[in-house]
Amino acid sequence: MNVYAQKSHYVTDWLEKRAQLTPDRVGLTDRIANEDVTFAQWNARANRTANLLTSLGVGAGDLVSVYSVNRAEYIDLLFACGKIGAILHNLNWRLTVHELRGILEEARPSVICYGPELRAQMDQLLPWLPFVRRFIAFGHDATGAVAFAERDAQPATLRHRPDLELDHPWGIFYTGGTTGLPKGAVLTHGNMTWNSINTIVSWGITAEHAAPLQLPFFHIGGPNIFLLPLVHLGGRSVLCSGFDVDMTFDLIEGDVITHLVGVPTMYVMMQQHPRWETTDFSRLALVISGGAPCPLPVMERFWERGVDFKTGYGLTEAAGNNFWLPAADVRRKPGSVGFPLFHIDIRIAAEDGRECHTDEPGALLIRGPHVFAGYWKRPDETALVLRDGWLHTGDLARRDAEGFTTILGRSKDMFISGGENVYPAEVESAMHAHPAVAEAALIAVPHPKWGEVGRALVVVAQDRQLSEDALLAFLRERLAGYKLPQSIVFVATLPRTAIGKLDKKRLMRDFGSLTLHT
Repeated sequence: MNVYAQKSHYVTDWLEKRAQLTPDRVGLTDRIANEDVTFAQWNARANRTANLLTSLGVGAGDLVSVYSVNRAEYIDLLFACGKIGAILHNLNWRLTVHELRGILEEARPSVICYGPELRAQMDQLLPWLPFVRRFIAFGHDATGAVAFAERDAQPATLRHRPDLELDHPWGIFYTGGTTGLPKGAVLTHGNMTWNSINTIVSWGITAEHAAPLQLPFFHIGGPNIFLLPLVHLGGRSVLCSGFDVDMTFDLIEGDVITHLVGVPTMYVMMQQHPRWETTDFSRLALVISGGAPCPLPVMERFWERGVDFKTGYGLTEAAGNNFWLPAADVRRKPGSVGFPLFHIDIRIAAEDGRECHTDEPGALLIRGPHVFAGYWKRPDETALVLRDGWLHTGDLARRDAEGFTTILGRSKDMFISGGENVYPAEVESAMHAHPAVAEAALIAVPHPKWGEVGRALVVVAQDRQLSEDALLAFLRERLAGYKLPQSIVFVATLPRTAIGKLDKKRLMRDFGSLTLHT
């Protein structure tokens, strides 16, 4: 008999292991509650949370929805679900009640946990949720719901641990859909584990490192960019209610963190803050940008401060982290994301399916054990992106002669003007180089002669002035003529998604139909 062919208990209880190996080491610094939590304490909390869920009838395969801003209870639920095989179902608190109703009706969770700040929205949703067995309320307002604090009466030892395999779902994280409801990407225990392994061995994370949790926790960046790798190693996570620029400077200056991840908007806010010039960044081992292409000027300002700032690349369907740019190449290869992580393969494919030549743009395909299992209850849409063992990301990329990969942006954002491809990220980076530009975005609009041309949406920096002619003159020195925006609209702010990415869909809706300059 081949014993290696037998099924076995593959899934590890992350906090249980950490509590055994390094019980007294601080694993979580909670800046909301102002407390340090050791791995032994954290594991006990997660066990009590898991026992509360099982006492309410939650078992392996049941969905546990969380509708809350960042808080310690949210993280405890992540690990509690992992212990008992429940599926953490993450709800974007920035969606409307109408959008959430559709998502919940499709997912049909057994339990919904919600924060007090969202009680009014929950009251509106209640009539549409007859399939939900129990509601759990964080905080003190638990009218008609189980108080999350009831977990304190549960034992600190796990009552029931099912045998789970690595392909068992751990969480559902939603991606922004271009039409209809967002799609729920199913991430398995194996996906989350391999993402952590890839990050640790490729990024050089150690137990001495610490990183803040500032991205919304319903986003894949919450658990996967640093939290799970740090738990894996015995490092420390710093829980924040969200991104606050002053708190971020406090964490850096107080030697609290060694690693920082954010979207470009967060870094722009830091650079516009008075503390930017006086902060000592020397303790930071890694500052990385993700979620959207980062303008080169933002990177250069970090380099001037001695920080090897780099840009990464991830997507929900590939569990978060996918590339690494070695420190020696950060300035030599500006804008590149580097090489695929240890257990990841990529292809850059032309429209006819062949491998692209050096520096030829093409579709980015990814494969590896971190790639998601599919979209929840969306087999047809799953089949569109998972083909022949490869994840079709929907992004465009190119690879140079040395093997370094550069992400060019979403294929749906790229447009063709007079037969030439225009990549908005490139034009946006050029606009950000102007000292009077605080923020900028480029969208495509129809044109009777060229098919499509660019329209720039620009926020002028405080106490600065900028005209359309002055910006275009600046761009002509940096961009080919076909890349230049044919119209410029000055705006007070640019719309953002929940994690701070440019909301291109809203920009298209609000500015895509304005009369075009000809």
